[in-house]
Amino acid sequence: MPELPEVETVVRGLREPLIGHKVLGVTCTQPKTIRHADLASMTARLQGQKVIGITRRAKYILCQLSSGDLFIVHLGMSGQLYVVPDAAQRDSDRWAHLILQLDGGQQLRFSDPRRFGFAAVVSTFNELAPKIGPEPLSDDFTRAGFADKLKRHHKAIKALLLDQAFIAGVGNIYADESLFRAKIRPLRRADSLRKAEIDRLYAAIRAVLEEAIARHGASINWYRKVDGTAGDAQDNFYVYGREGEPCLVCGTPIQKIVVGGRGTHFCPKCQK
Repeated sequence: MPELPEVETVVRGLREPLIGHKVLGVTCTQPKTIRHADLASMTARLQGQKVIGITRRAKYILCQLSSGDLFIVHLGMSGQLYVVPDAAQRDSDRWAHLILQLDGGQQLRFSDPRRFGFAAVVSTFNELAPKIGPEPLSDDFTRAGFADKLKRHHKAIKALLLDQAFIAGVGNIYADESLFRAKIRPLRRADSLRKAEIDRLYAAIRAVLEEAIARHGASINWYRKVDGTAGDAQDNFYVYGREGEPCLVCGTPIQKIVVGGRGTHFCPKCQK
């Protein structure tokens, strides 16, 4: 599933081709793609509205409309969002279940082969996802606040990092990478971490996410940038997806276990 770096990359890629354009109509071939409404009501709220800004919250893409509403897209596991001329064709168009017709002969297409993604029009973000934690790259995510919240949780640190109510946007990939950088084993109880470990993890989360954004996200499966090209954050992974391969730091084979129902990669020597 696309995580914070991938969604942030899409947001940045959409700003130039989408901001300032007006929505003329909406086409949807998979009703479940639309949440909190049906096609008719979504069309009524979108038609004639201009996109005036695009931001991100957690793993959600927020398009600000001239009416004050938000057009929100969650990419799910396989979603791709892109702006192309009406006549343009891409391989991913076969799964373009939602299309916004724009002025100027352009279309915003949402392609989603596995159909776990969705779109909605709401007045405020909290209507859609009220329980989202702090953004890890924002000023609201402080070292002291992070440490205080960790002390309140008994679950495994890997599972806690995946909880979007605890921290926004971090998923399986970047939780594994952050824990490796911080030299913390994924099964450690969150409230057992010492100050030095908390400091390392706080810094690692921010560094890992920033580096992945700089590399335009990880194109492991379906994720692609707005222009259809791949990101290369996956070329910088230390543990994720490298089960059985030698650790890049110590040479010990990377192991894979399951934590919180998710495949989890770590180095048994570096992460004691």
